[in-house]
Order: sequence, then structure tokens, then C-alpha cells
Amino acid sequence: MTALADAASPDHLSFERGALSAWWSDTLVFAGRNIEHIRQIPEKLLDVTLQPLMFVLLFAYVFGGAITVRGGNYREFIIGGVLIQSLAFGMNGPATAIATDLTEGVIDRFRSLPATRTAYLSGHYVAELAGMALSIAVLLGAGLIVGWRVQSDPLSFLGALAVLFLFCSAMIWLGTYIGLVVRAPDAVMGVAFVVVFPLTFLSNAFVPINSLPKVLQYVAAWNPVSVVVAAVRELFGNPSAPNTLHVWPLDHAVFSAFAYCLAILVVAVPLSLRAYKIRTAD
Repeated sequence: MTALADAASPDHLSFERGALSAWWSDTLVFAGRNIEHIRQIPEKLLDVTLQPLMFVLLFAYVFGGAITVRGGNYREFIIGGVLIQSLAFGMNGPATAIATDLTEGVIDRFRSLPATRTAYLSGHYVAELAGMALSIAVLLGAGLIVGWRVQSDPLSFLGALAVLFLFCSAMIWLGTYIGLVVRAPDAVMGVAFVVVFPLTFLSNAFVPINSLPKVLQYVAAWNPVSVVVAAVRELFGNPSAPNTLHVWPLDHAVFSAFAYCLAILVVAVPLSLRAYKIRTAD
């Protein structure tokens, strides 16, 4: 009873609020540091601005004439796939930045500052989420240019954005973990490529699943990328190719997309915190 009373005391609650406020303040400082790097080296924005734009134009005008989607326009079909592919490759940003800070001893210098220990990671998350938000805006703008339109109601549109930002969060923390466990920044691209490339191309992101060999159809149907892409298309009201292979995740794409993203976060966040503690231990 005494412990409960102490936990609920005004002094204890004030301490908790003060600790949370300090953590958030430190988080914004570290996020500002990462954003300042972008101001100094604007080329860092190429992977979230120019690269997604090139993918949209490439698939819309180069491959669009060769691929047909029954019951819809391929240019509307492709936007969901390009969105998820670009956001998936977005894990490279936090992974490379964190791996670089570790090898250059920057984090060791940060530890000498009177800052909350985990604020470094949360600051990276906030900055990277802002960058991915810019990528989403660029992609949707490019989609409007090539003929993509939202065919659903405003609530469904907000639901699609919620799925996208939750997927962004999952990719950022997955990239954070990769950056904490690789031995050198040069290894990040190879690891991320091995993870993301097969997941995005062995899915419904760019072609209907029905066009794949039967065995690969089952792999693609359970692929988290396929589920998130299907959910985004459904919420935007965009065409989805007919699916003759009925599996639970694709038949309930919106629910499954949230579940997949939350599952990645539940695994990636604790692993990242543990890896950060190990890499920064005295």
C-alpha cells in the first residue's frame, strides 16, 4: 500500500512528467541535428524525392502500356506498389546514419552530454518519419500527375495514410536495428537490398499475383508487402487485380496490414533498444 501511495503521490507524478518532458526535448534536439544534416547536404533527399518520382514515371509510361489490370487503370494500380517499395527502401536512411555515427564515435560523444539515453534513437525516428512523409507527398503528387486518383471517401483516405505511416515506423525501426548490428556503414546497402528487394518484387506491388508461378503465388500472398499494398489500394479505392488464391491476410488486407506492421514494431523496437544498449555499453 505504501508503494502504491508513493507511486501515486504528486511528487512522483511530477517527476514522471518531468522525465517525459526531458526525453521529448532531447528527442527534438537529436531530430533537429538530423534535419540540419539535410540542409547542409540536400542530396540526402534524393532517395525520398527524385527516386520515387522516377519509379512512378518509369512504371506509368514505360511498363504501363505492357501490363493490363482487369477492371482498372494500371497507373492507379501501380501507385500503391511504388509507395510501399519506396518506404521499404527507406530503412536505408536510419541504418546508414546510425552505423556511421557508431563507427565514427559520434554516439560516444553524445553519451557525455546530459541527455536522455534513448533520445538519440527516438530523434532519429522523428527525423526519418518526417523524411518519409515528404516521400509520400511527392509520390502522391506524382500519382496525380500521371492520372492516379483517390476513389474512396475521406475516412478511408485517412485510413490509408495511417497504414502508410505505420509501415514507415516499422521500416524505420527495422533499419535502426540493422544500423546497430552491422559492422560498417558499407554493409547496410547489401543487407537492406537482400531483405527488401525480394519482398517487394515477389509481391503484388507491380504485377498481379496471378501472373506468378503457383508456388510463388503462395509466397506472395503471405508476403507482408503484398498485404500492405493491397490494404492501401483498398483504402484509396484503387483497382486490385483479381485474386484466385484466397488466403486470410489478403482477404482481410486492412486488418492484416495493421497487424503485420504492429508485429514488426513489437519485434524491432525492443531489439533496437537492446542492440543500442550493447553497442554503447562501457
